[in-house]
Amino acid sequence: MLKNEFFTPLNPKTSLKGVHYDVTVGIIASRNVATGEIVAPMVQPTRTEEDFAQHISDVINTNPFGRHIFISDNLNTHKSESLVRLVAKTEGIPESELGVKERKGILKSQASREKFLSDPAHRVRFVYTPKHCSWLNQIECWFGIITRRLLNRRASFSSVADLEQRIRAFIDHYNQYLKKPFQWNYKGKLLKV
Repeated sequence: MLKNEFFTPLNPKTSLKGVHYDVTVGIIASRNVATGEIVAPMVQPTRTEEDFAQHISDVINTNPFGRHIFISDNLNTHKSESLVRLVAKTEGIPESELGVKERKGILKSQASREKFLSDPAHRVRFVYTPKHCSWLNQIECWFGIITRRLLNRRASFSSVADLEQRIRAFIDHYNQYLKKPFQWNYKGKLLKV
């Protein structure tokens, strides 16, 4: 599974100086790399560490006994205390073993939380992409699809609720008719400059 967040503008107002946006709507989503399905999408105005942990919980609940590998960038909400507590609960690790945030144990630092979340022995684990490698995260490719097909410059939305409804409708349509695994086609040839 792949996940990430994406914010989209609402109601672009064109002026002589450029484009201005009134509001943003956040999308937190995961993509099943085997089927192409968008799993447990959240369309809402925030993307807090609690929102992200809730999304991961929703994805896990789609297959509670399966293994889940999430590809993620290095955003701090992807290495949060809430996420560590969720994964620890899923793995049956007692809260007492987690330590105290910014003081000791697994919760001590972002680096210690990342190490815990990346543990290959866990049924739920995270793989973090290197900086500037968002193209490795397939949900980023999917965000490009939704941007080109729904959220382009010609798009217009009457309200935040309209934008959210159309995003959800696009996701439903995509999952029903358009989902498929991405075919990577890199041949290993170096680029010539």
